[in-house]
Amino acid sequence: MDPISTLLGSWASELNIYSVLLRVGLSLLLSAVIGWERSSKRHSAGFRTFILISLGMTFAMLTDLFLLEKTGSGFYFLSGAAIIGIATITVNSILFSSRNQIKGLTTSVGLWAVGLLGMTAGAGFYTVTIVAFAAILLSLAVFPGIEQYLKNRSNHFEIHLELLNSSSLQDFIATIRKLGIVIDDIELNPAYIHSGLSVYTIALSIRSGELKKFKTHKEIIEALSTIEYIYHIEEITN
Repeated sequence: MDPISTLLGSWASELNIYSVLLRVGLSLLLSAVIGWERSSKRHSAGFRTFILISLGMTFAMLTDLFLLEKTGSGFYFLSGAAIIGIATITVNSILFSSRNQIKGLTTSVGLWAVGLLGMTAGAGFYTVTIVAFAAILLSLAVFPGIEQYLKNRSNHFEIHLELLNSSSLQDFIATIRKLGIVIDDIELNPAYIHSGLSVYTIALSIRSGELKKFKTHKEIIEALSTIEYIYHIEEITN
């Protein structure tokens, strides 16, 4: 038995008006908190989207449970279809920017996770729902800072580089080699062909022990940005 359901009483594990209101309310409240966290950071899917995804899964699960209770047998048709629908929505919301950055991946996976959260709420797994909510919110609100800290000190990173002319690329390569940085891959960005700039996506690896110890990606990029033939440079983050 679900611990919270046991604490509340037998009505919470049964399918009745009170348990339905509790499950829908829990789904709405928890998804609203996660949606607010996303919308506060100006992500593509925000407050209402997360609520609707969660509620949709909750209603699908409740309907399946009702049909199973009435017929005594069957399958979770609506819940399965809802999961496929969410997967389709999340995949279609992932975009690639002109700078070869993947946009919306975390938010898309968050939508999928919140959909499953709504499903567990609809099934009456209250404890699982609360624990999953805490884990999802922690992953979205707290872990990005930790991830950024670790990435900024990684030996490998990618940059978006805009040069005033293509002939400056050799000078740039020579400069970063002197710094102890190796180019792993370099790709001309076709989105900027008619812009008058030579734009590249470059994968770099830090080989210099001095840089590994004392310089972060931000500091390296700030130093490179002072070079006169560089129009713009920034790290690519997914």
